[in-house]
Amino acid sequence: MIDHSSDALVTLMTIRDYIRWGATRFNKANIFFGHGAASALDEAAALLLHTLQLPFDLSPVYLDSVLTHEERQAVSVLFDRRINERKPVAYLTNQVQFAGLPFYVDERVLVPRSPIAELINEHFSPWLEADNVSRVLDLCTGSACIAIACAYAFPEAKVDAVDLSGDALAVAAINLKKHDAADQVTLYHSDLFDALPPDKYDLIVSNPPYVSTAEWEGLPAEFHAEPDMGFLGGESGLDLVLRILARAHDFMTAEGILVVEVGSSAETLQTLYPDVPFYWLDFEHGGDGVFLLTAEQVRQFTPLFQQALK
Repeated sequence: MIDHSSDALVTLMTIRDYIRWGATRFNKANIFFGHGAASALDEAAALLLHTLQLPFDLSPVYLDSVLTHEERQAVSVLFDRRINERKPVAYLTNQVQFAGLPFYVDERVLVPRSPIAELINEHFSPWLEADNVSRVLDLCTGSACIAIACAYAFPEAKVDAVDLSGDALAVAAINLKKHDAADQVTLYHSDLFDALPPDKYDLIVSNPPYVSTAEWEGLPAEFHAEPDMGFLGGESGLDLVLRILARAHDFMTAEGILVVEVGSSAETLQTLYPDVPFYWLDFEHGGDGVFLLTAEQVRQFTPLFQQALK
């Protein structure tokens, strides 16, 4: 039920009032927070600041600023949409922060939220020497947030970004233009490695679809607002992950690393390959289900990975 609450629009006055009111409405509506914001307060603040065209790091001194009647109406409408449409905030604002950088997003791509952002900000240290990274490959690039963030982290490197979705690549192109990254990042319309030239990469990174069919069906409505192609990894969740593991070595330099997010399918993968020394990365700012393998480890177990595809 839409709640424009004419009384609220009269009695609530300040930025602080509307953030509190929005958070209360979101909590009552039991919306799901899993796309970058951790709480109802965070989501209410994000929508309000977007509506008022104010920065996310707004000084608290402005919280008691009074909204105009038109601003109150606009904020209320956006709160209504968040409740009634169950769309992530990023789709309502068409913007998101990833690895400290701004990106355009819409319903053609998943909302960026991978913990891989933390690895990028750390230049994948200690596994890589930043000055020695000349080629990076981002598989299943979506909005190209990982690829572009890697371009910032490794300014001398060439970055290739791959996706099978033409819609996703259209969004990726928007972000390449936004970050003036077209000279450094090349987009490929490809089914994983299929359309790539036979190059070798110091870093292959991927956040592929890894959700099992059964898990996907039980996810909250906000996830179903995103393209299912970005989630569905088959019955086990590992269809694309296994294909990446089976071919990655052919595209890796001798000292290269492979970093893949498998999220909730991590236990399934480790159980499937108990002898593979997946290094499961820890994150200071939350997140899990990301493994790292060296080129030598990938080479050693490639026959095992290829056997699974047969």
